[in-house]
Amino acid sequence: MHETESSPIERQVITSHDGRQHCTAERKPDGNTVAMDCPYTGKGEEFSPTNMVEAALGGCMLLSMGPQAMSSNLDMSGTNIEVKISMTDKPRMRFGAINIRVTLPQGLSEKDRKRLERAAEYCPIKHSFASDIPVSVEYIYSD
Repeated sequence: MHETESSPIERQVITSHDGRQHCTAERKPDGNTVAMDCPYTGKGEEFSPTNMVEAALGGCMLLSMGPQAMSSNLDMSGTNIEVKISMTDKPRMRFGAINIRVTLPQGLSEKDRKRLERAAEYCPIKHSFASDIPVSVEYIYSD
């Protein structure tokens, strides 16, 4: 069955504890999986849940820029996003700040740079954190 506007495929993620501070998230109905564990009390061999949030935020920003790049025929090869989440324990353990560094390739005009930056700002994950968690974004251009 192909996904269409009239009949979207319903997807959900189910995360199961596998023992010894290890979890597996499975996307239904296709069965794709990703493993997670705790960097402190587990083996630290897989992404932690915080790493997953960092990856999701970076991926969301890149994918938000994609349609703009495609419509402007821009090559985004080599673009990368580094996300660092710092934690705080006040009043309890939670995200304290999120720092994002976006590195884009050479040769982008000022107009294209602004378009891509604006597109990245549409990432819904970026706007889903509590308002008291500072989110900073730095754009780096290789030229």
